[in-house]
Amino acid sequence: MHITAKDLAALIPPGFTLGVATAAFQIEGALDEGGRGPAAWDRFAAKPGAIVENHSPVVATDHYHRMPQDVALLKQLGVDSYRFSFSWPRIQPGGTGPANSAGLAFYDRLLDELLASGISPMATIYHWDTPLELEEAGGWMNRDTAYRLGEYAAIVAEAFGDRVARWVTINEPATVSANGYAFGLHSPGKELALGAFPTVHHQLLGHGLAVQALRAARVPGEIGMTNVYSPMVPNSINPLDKISAGIMDLGQNRLYADPVLTGKYPDLIRAAKFFSSFEHPEEDMEIISQPLDFYGLNYYMPTKVAAGPGGGTVPSSMAEAMGSDLSATGSGTTPFHVETWPEADITAYGWPVKPEYMAVALKEMAERYPSLPPVIITEGGASFEDIIVRDKSTNTRFIPDERRLKYLSDHLETALRATAPGGVAESMDLRGYYVWSFLDNFEWSAGYKQPFGLLHVDFETLERTPKASYFWFQELIEERDLAAAAELAIAQAVVPDVLVDDGVEGSEAPDDGAALGANA
Repeated sequence: MHITAKDLAALIPPGFTLGVATAAFQIEGALDEGGRGPAAWDRFAAKPGAIVENHSPVVATDHYHRMPQDVALLKQLGVDSYRFSFSWPRIQPGGTGPANSAGLAFYDRLLDELLASGISPMATIYHWDTPLELEEAGGWMNRDTAYRLGEYAAIVAEAFGDRVARWVTINEPATVSANGYAFGLHSPGKELALGAFPTVHHQLLGHGLAVQALRAARVPGEIGMTNVYSPMVPNSINPLDKISAGIMDLGQNRLYADPVLTGKYPDLIRAAKFFSSFEHPEEDMEIISQPLDFYGLNYYMPTKVAAGPGGGTVPSSMAEAMGSDLSATGSGTTPFHVETWPEADITAYGWPVKPEYMAVALKEMAERYPSLPPVIITEGGASFEDIIVRDKSTNTRFIPDERRLKYLSDHLETALRATAPGGVAESMDLRGYYVWSFLDNFEWSAGYKQPFGLLHVDFETLERTPKASYFWFQELIEERDLAAAAELAIAQAVVPDVLVDDGVEGSEAPDDGAALGANA
């Protein structure tokens, strides 16, 4: 069981954003339309065996052609905000030079549709779709890519700065470095292991240059970045497990957050010889650590770490879901590995469902970074196999995704309680939660086999069907709004605190109902 939507709504503080998220490459399709240039992901996804069952992103959910319909479904859902990403190769084919007018026009229409529907836009500037020409020049191994991101940020700032309420400069640099350049699971498919470290600094520099471009354009919207965060848990009391978890924490979490929030890399990282495989000017850190209006966390699960190579880098169930057998990746060579959680429910991706660790993640962030800006959970969600139930009498379809609904409810409740007064992370100013994802989509190397959406997508007909989780989120928002309206009505009611003595013996004050009625 999980908390009711009404009771959960009562925990939501004023001004807290409830939203949903997507990314351009995962939903738009139309890869060869509207002047879009090729992305490195286009080429990677076309490689036989790179994607589960060789699924193709060429059509995806066809959002490029069905955008007005999708915005109508967002409006029906009632969300406060929609997080989407601009497609770099659609706006700036090749990653250099002038903007593509057709690409700008598509996002013009999207933003106007959102605002007309009362939905606040949160735009991600870079969500992994590096233009192919930049990747061929080295991609994030090349420092120049950071400057190209800054130039691209200036283009979108000038075009859309008047309508975007929140900006995310870059999404999950940790995933790009690890899956794209260290292990070869994502585009561009490099297997550089520790040689991928330059991509960390170059992405963070790109973030900082994008912030500079947005500030120079004087955009009124809030500016932040986002990275995935996973608490690292030792597999046992073995000191080696604890050390291994600490190293994983450095590489997954602090390596990206520390430079942005403190202006320096963790001491251990800076002391390690392999990190000196690239040099950078000292002024880079000032660019990277510019003050932000918010810091975004993508939270899905904790990670259990054990010393030794084990059976591979990650559990086989998780590996297979990603579309590549990771079980042999680093096997026999890595000093530690990820273990399973036998007692936990797992998602279709093989991820453990442990909502209590959401509080751990928020507590760790709050304690590590005393000057932490407001935080937004920019992604949270789960992939589960969906079963479609058809009512023959009405020819309607229903998808009872109770496990996804419970995952979202439990994680949001945990986050709200952790950051409420008396919570373990009460010093954190938590401003919102965005569900990943609005609709089922192309889930990178997992293709269409990992549905995260509140909306089911039939990838043959492209029909959208709301799931039970969609209606639950809709109910949550409605209950939140009803409670807020009731509080406002009470606050605005004029109820006299002190009755004037009219000198008539025995006069009585009207009861509360009469007082409220008289001033209604």
